[in-house]
Amino acid sequence: MRPFLLLSSRAEDEAADGEHAAFLRCTGLAAEQLRQIRMEAAPLPELRLDDFSGVFLGGGPFNSSDPAPSKSAVQRRVERELDGLLDEVVERDLPFFGACYGVGTLGVHQGAVVDRTFAEPVSAVPVTLTPAGTEDPLLAGVPERFDAFVGHKEACRTLPASAVLLASSPACPVQMFRVKRNVYATQFHPELDVAGILTRVRVYQHAGYFPAAELDQLVAALSAAVVTEPGRMLANFVSRYG
Repeated sequence: MRPFLLLSSRAEDEAADGEHAAFLRCTGLAAEQLRQIRMEAAPLPELRLDDFSGVFLGGGPFNSSDPAPSKSAVQRRVERELDGLLDEVVERDLPFFGACYGVGTLGVHQGAVVDRTFAEPVSAVPVTLTPAGTEDPLLAGVPERFDAFVGHKEACRTLPASAVLLASSPACPVQMFRVKRNVYATQFHPELDVAGILTRVRVYQHAGYFPAAELDQLVAALSAAVVTEPGRMLANFVSRYG
C-alpha cells in the first residue's frame, strides 16, 4: 500500500506530534504509512501525489478569512501552496480529507464564503448527517447523529456550489461536505478524542479560542464529553483508498 500524506501547520511540537498520533490512532495506519509534512516549518517540497494513497490536511492556527494585511508571511505561503495542491486534487478528484482547516481552504478554493458568522467555541457538539451523508461511503457505520469536538473562529457561511453537504450542526450549518467523489472536508475534528482535545486546549489556551482564565472549567466540561464516532470516517477513508 502506498503511504498516506498528512499536511500539518501547527508550530508547537506537542500539538503537531499529537495530531500525527491522533490520525494514526483513528486510521489504524503504522507510523511509516503516514508521512507528515509540517507546512509551517518550510516550503512544501515537490510532491508527486500519485506516490500517496490519499492526503489528509490537519487543523491549525491559520484562518482563511483573516484580513490579508494581518496574515504572516508563513500563512500566506502555506495558503499559496495549499491552493496549488488543491488545484490538482480537485481537478483529478484525488482522495483528500481536510479536517477543520480543510473547510476553510477547500471552501475558499471552491468559492464558498468563509467568515466568522458560524464560529463555535471549543466544545463537543451534536452533528447530524444529511440524507446525502447517510448514503456516502465515507460515513458508512457512522450514526445519523453523533457528537464531535469543535473549536473554530471561522466556518463556511455558504456551501460551495460544487459541493454536496454531508453534515450540519445547530450552530454551524456546514460541518462536512464533499466535492466530486473523493474530496472531503469537515469543520469538526474527526481525529480528536477527549485526551486529544485536552492537549489542544492546553497548548492553545492563549490563542483566543476561549478566555485563558476559564481553562479549568473548559477542561472539566470537555472531560465529560462522550465522543466516539467521528474517527470512524478516517478509518473508512483509509479502507476505501488504501
